[in-house]
Amino acid sequence: MPLPFLTADRPFEAASESALPYDDRERWRRPYRPGPWRVGVAALVLLLASFVLFAAVAIALTDSVSSAGAVLVTALVVIAAALRLLRMGVWVSGHGLRHVGFLVTRTVPWARVVSVRTVQQPVRWLGLPRTVQGQALVLVREDRPAEDTPPLLTTHALDFLARATAFDRAADTVEAWAAEYGRG
Repeated sequence: MPLPFLTADRPFEAASESALPYDDRERWRRPYRPGPWRVGVAALVLLLASFVLFAAVAIALTDSVSSAGAVLVTALVVIAAALRLLRMGVWVSGHGLRHVGFLVTRTVPWARVVSVRTVQQPVRWLGLPRTVQGQALVLVREDRPAEDTPPLLTTHALDFLARATAFDRAADTVEAWAAEYGRG
């Protein structure tokens, strides 16, 4: 049985002239992959949500529907929290730079960005109050002092904990976007 898609005897197909979907500079994209810590925490939260959903079904079969509805709403809130945790980070597009937090999303147009640079400073470990020495990617805006804006990325965040090379690649990518689209 011939398998032509696995052999080299068919003619070379020329690449299409249309841009690839990831080449669209107007779409918001995260210039790095979510880290294993972030994905692991989100997976554990989704596992917890599955148990809560199972509890909602068990309550619906044995008890009142209103109690099951309350547990179902709790499960939906837990699922939404896990999805928001996965969405957190820095996103870039031709329009600007977007910093997505758990509760707040801030978008800065490239016209307001003075610079994006990596600095050595005390950073929060996993977002907790404890600080350690590390690197941070900071945004300097024209309408705010540099000390007034939180760091975009740090070496001790959920995405880059124990992954220094991944932080360097992500910081370089965001800096390149800022150099291409920013004022500087």
